[in-house]
This record gives sequence, structure tokens and C-alpha cells, in this order.
Amino acid sequence: MIRAPRVTATGRGARARPGWIGIAAALLLAASVSAQNDKMVPIAAPAQPDAIALDTGKLPGATAPEAWHSQYGSVFTRNVTLATLTPFLPDAATATGTAVIVAPGGGFRTLSMQNEGWDVARALAAKGVAAFVLKYRLNPTPVAMPAFERSMAEMFAPGARPPRLRPDAMIAGLAPQIADARAAFALVRRRSREWHIDPARIGMVGFSAGAMLTMATTVAGGDAKPAFIGNIYGPLAAMTVPADAPPMFVALAADDPFFGTGGFGLIESWRAAKRPVEFHLFEQGGHGFGMYPKPTTSTGWFDEFARWMAMHDLLKPARP
Repeated sequence: MIRAPRVTATGRGARARPGWIGIAAALLLAASVSAQNDKMVPIAAPAQPDAIALDTGKLPGATAPEAWHSQYGSVFTRNVTLATLTPFLPDAATATGTAVIVAPGGGFRTLSMQNEGWDVARALAAKGVAAFVLKYRLNPTPVAMPAFERSMAEMFAPGARPPRLRPDAMIAGLAPQIADARAAFALVRRRSREWHIDPARIGMVGFSAGAMLTMATTVAGGDAKPAFIGNIYGPLAAMTVPADAPPMFVALAADDPFFGTGGFGLIESWRAAKRPVEFHLFEQGGHGFGMYPKPTTSTGWFDEFARWMAMHDLLKPARP
């Protein structure tokens, strides 16, 4: 049986305190999945009894409380200032010993907790993989929903998008999020025996901004050292690749409005460094397809990711 958090409308969000960067928000916010259900509707914070607070503390200077809303038939949160990690553990009979830290996207302003978090984690757990959804700290947004919606509309207004930043410049502004990711890896390794996880088989998969955080954790995360990584519709700019860079799985739709026309320098960087990389460029799918069922081949990204993990023997039980 997959252990997962109950998602029920109870309680209120934790109080928040961020106050810093806005470096790549405009580049990485998930775009509309469809024209339907795109209205942001405030909801009560769902119960998250299995969420574990990380040791990175509260984001200094924040005054807005953590808030939740529904959109596109899914669940999002924003103004996160206290990072948490939620385990989704597989049945002991099917557990492989492999684990994945899951980083949802949302432009560092919001987090797509359901489509790019909980649903991904449940699918991994069904494959025998222990999955952990990382709710990392975010840039502050207006408290009132109308003001938040206006701020997002302004961010996507014609001419509002800033020039593309170099990966090293982006990473330099992600210190709090990288600290959250490092704490997540440290926690999973610390409790690996309890959760029946091989400490050498802990990877990370991220979506959009979460993909950027995955790459930042890989190259600048110190002792995190993911054993394998997944970059799902994240930026693909060329970057300096560590000599011990992990195997990387990449999925992107050619019609992605953010990264579909920016080239594939990241893929070439991994290949030039002679590190393992698999790249799926789907003809259609847009941005933010995640676990949404769509009539495009991008819907099959998770099956391809699972096959890739199997090819690397990550779905076989770890040897004693």
C-alpha cells in the first residue's frame, strides 16, 4: 500500500515570511494547461499529516501567510516560507530501495503540488520507488487573490519577460531553495534504513522551476549529490557539467512557449562531458503537462521515465 498524505480541506496554511529574489520567476512559471478551469479559486490548506518540516527555518522578512488555491482542476500553494518534505512510500513487498525527491514547478512564486508533486509521487511509489515531495520556499506574492492574479497577468504582459539569464546567474539567486533541497537529501539519507532506501540510489526530478532547482542542486548542492536526475520541461541552456554528473532524463514539448525554441545546449553539455543523458522532445504538449492526461504524446513522459529508470537498474531491488 502506498503511504500518502490525506488531502482534505481542513485548517489554515502556516504563516509565512519570505523576502528576497525574483530572479527567474518570469521565465519559469507554469503556463496554462488549458483554457478551461484556469480561474484561481482560494481553498483551505489541505491536511498534510505526513509532511516533515525541514531544518532550513523560516524565510526571513515574510509577512504573508501560506495560501492555497485550485486551478486547472489541480491544487497549488504560494507564499511558502517553511519547507517541508512529504513521503510517499511503496509497499514493502514491491519496494526497490530507490528514492526520488520530487520538486514541483511554479516560477518560484507558486507550487503545483498536485499535478507536479503528489500525483508524480504516487506514480513513483506504484513502481516501488520511495518518493518525497519537496515543498520549497518561494518568493512572496500579494496576499489577496485579485492582487496575486494581477501580478501574474503583469508578469506575462507583452514585453514584460526579462532577458534569459545564464544558468550560473540563475543558480546564484537560489540559495534558499538549494538549502531546502540539500536538507531533503540529508533527511532521506538519515532515515534511509527506516524507509528501506539505498542511500546511493536517491535521485531528483523537477518540473519547470523545479527542474531548474534540480539542476542547481546537481551542480551547486554540495553534499546532496543526486544519483540520477529528471529535468521535465525546464530550461535547457548550456552549462558547466560536473565530472561526476549523474545520468539525466529530459522531457520537453517542442511547442513549449518558454523553452521550446531556446536550443538544447544542456543536452550537448552532458554529451560533451560524456555523461549519460536521454532526451525526449515531444511534438506537442505545451508547458506544464505534468500528470495531466492530454491527447498528446507528452502524456507518456512518465512511462518513458520509468523505462529509463529500469534501464539503469533503478527499479530492481537493491542488493543487501
